[in-house]
Amino acid sequence: MAAPATQELWISTFLEAQAAELGAATNTLLAYGRDLKDFSDWLTRHKSGFTQADRDRIESYLIDCDAQGLSRATRARRLSAIKQLYRFAFEEGWRESNPAIQIKGPGRPKQLPKTLDVPEVDRLLEAARRTGRSKADKIRNTCLMELLYATGMRVTELVSLPVSSARGDPRMLLVLGKGGKERMVPLSPPARVALGEWLKARDAAEDKAASKGGQESRFLFPSRGKSGHLTRHRFFLLVKELAVEGGVSPGKVTPHTLRHAFATHLLANGADLRAIQTLLGHADVATTEIYTHVLDERLSELVLEHHPLAKDDSSDQG
Repeated sequence: MAAPATQELWISTFLEAQAAELGAATNTLLAYGRDLKDFSDWLTRHKSGFTQADRDRIESYLIDCDAQGLSRATRARRLSAIKQLYRFAFEEGWRESNPAIQIKGPGRPKQLPKTLDVPEVDRLLEAARRTGRSKADKIRNTCLMELLYATGMRVTELVSLPVSSARGDPRMLLVLGKGGKERMVPLSPPARVALGEWLKARDAAEDKAASKGGQESRFLFPSRGKSGHLTRHRFFLLVKELAVEGGVSPGKVTPHTLRHAFATHLLANGADLRAIQTLLGHADVATTEIYTHVLDERLSELVLEHHPLAKDDSSDQG
């Protein structure tokens, strides 16, 4: 098959295939698109293109990324996008060889995810109850935080929940995860209470808007923006606001930190690793196993802080 005539067509055809064949998530496709556009622009500036680029040219691009001060994680992600593009191009017959197949990336440093202890989560939940411009805002913020901590959902999964999934005082929510995979997550009693209160406030606001000619939203957390629901970015900022209000360091609090807290606290209380894998929507249990390292690190800290033999008692000296 002949290669597309332009580099823009290379990228768009590749992304369409990723969406259709692999069910890639929207955020994943957007990241691929940004990375490949950057590579495409770099090739154009260097009088080259996807069709002509060889291994040396790709490695030169990666060296340039390093010189720009891009993080190791960003460089690894860009190489991953390039590798997948050229594997697709080779399989489609656009290229007779895959110039990226033997290139090794910088890898990613193994970092344990930041997490929060139970008192810190309690302070965030309390802050949500008193933060907001109106009573409805406070009810919504409480519902968002209770659901996030009770279920460990990804932020995109949370903000894009359809309101239909929350009707009827559910004990569990059906969540649409990465790659279009569905899973069920149970709700804690506080989360169910918060959800019920938010539904009343939400429906009242929606009825009021409808009486003025507005269209009813299909989302649990509606917004007037383009997406129709609360955005990831707005929720990220909200969580930072709640951290300040609750006296928790904003530097360690993100929506993803609460997902980590959900998993770590479950594990600390004896939950099975496979069950946590299912609740988080991880395809591979190896991804979930990192939480055992978080727990091991915390237990080590507790021993060093509180065990009498771990303390340096100067009274025993000399």
